[in-house]
Amino acid sequence: QVQLVESGGGLVQTGGSLRLSCTASERTERVYAVAWFRQAPGKDRESVARISRSGGSTYYADSVKGRFTVSRDNAKNTVYLQMNSLKPEDTAVYYCAAGRVLGSSPFEKDYDYWGQGTQVTVSS
Repeated sequence: QVQLVESGGGLVQTGGSLRLSCTASERTERVYAVAWFRQAPGKDRESVARISRSGGSTYYADSVKGRFTVSRDNAKNTVYLQMNSLKPEDTAVYYCAAGRVLGSSPFEKDYDYWGQGTQVTVSS
C-alpha cells in the first residue's frame, strides 16, 4: 500500500508561484505514473498534470500548459508540481495520485493511491 503525502499548498496572490510536493512511502520510479488532479468548489475533479513511470513523458491540461511543470526526484520518491503565473481560477484542492498505468492517464480510475489533498488559494 503506497502512501502519498502532499505539501506546499497555501495562499498566494495572482501571478505568484507555489511548488507542491507529493512524497511516496516507497519507490515509485519506473513503477508508478503520477498525476496531479484538482477539484474546485462545485466542480468535478480534473487532471492537470501527469508524469510517466520513467519521468520521460509529461502531460498538461490546456488550462495550465506553459505555467505548470511536473517533475520527479526519484532519489526522494517525490513528484513536484511547480505552479507559476497563478490565477484565481487555479484555486482548488490539489491531489496527487499514483497508478501502474502505462504512460499516464487523465482518468481517476487508473490511479490506485491518492494523497489527502492540499489547498491552493489564489487571491485576485
